Amino acid sequence: MNIDMLERLCYHSGMETKKRSSDINVLASQIIGEATKESIKDITIKPSKEKNPAAVALGRLGGLRGGPARDKPLRPKRRKEIARKAAMIRWEKK
Repeated sequence: MNIDMLERLCYHSGMETKKRSSDINVLASQIIGEATKESIKDITIKPSKEKNPAAVALGRLGGLRGGPARDKPLRPKRRKEIARKAAMIRWEKK
C-alpha cells in the first residue's frame, strides 16, 4: 500500500486530513496515534542517562594507557604527519 492510497482511505473514512509525512515509518506512527488518540510524544521511549561507574572508570583507564602506548613506537616525523593529517581533516569540516 502506498502513501497516496493510505491518505485516500483516511480521508474517506471521515478522518480529518492533515499534512502527512513522506516517511512510511512516521506516517504509520501518525496513523496509530490518531487511531488511539495518543500523541507521538507520549509514545517515544527516552533512553536512560545513567552510566555504570565501573565501566566509566575502566574506559578512562584504557584511554589513559592507550594513547601513550600508541605514541611510543612512532618516530617524531611520523607523529607530525599523523597530526597534520588530523588537523587538515578537522579544518575541512568547518
